[in-house]
Amino acid sequence: MKDCIHLQQQLTGVRVKALAADSIYANNANRKFCTKYHISTSFKRKGRAAKDEPLRKILRSELSRERATRLEGSFGTQKQHYSLARIKARNRKTEVLWIFFGIHTANAVCMIEKVEKKKRKAA
Repeated sequence: MKDCIHLQQQLTGVRVKALAADSIYANNANRKFCTKYHISTSFKRKGRAAKDEPLRKILRSELSRERATRLEGSFGTQKQHYSLARIKARNRKTEVLWIFFGIHTANAVCMIEKVEKKKRKAA
């Protein structure tokens, strides 16, 4: 997770202030890292509640909702549009290949849309 945050900051040039992640990433090392760099997270709190717990609870729920909306929504859309709802594979290798090509096709379509939008804007 630390590497992802550093890479995100390096690529965008913007400091990460809030982070929404699955509960599997809520280990002590990641919690300490986020606390050290003042990054708000969607992780469930350990220990006693703070004085501003209602405010933190609202922030956590908002981060979790936004993460779920963006992440799960894009997966659902891609599964429908690129025939990944039911993978027609008989073994693991072909299953991975179907998923690989589905994801790369989705990314290529997104890139084409962005390039066309830039061209229209420039013209």
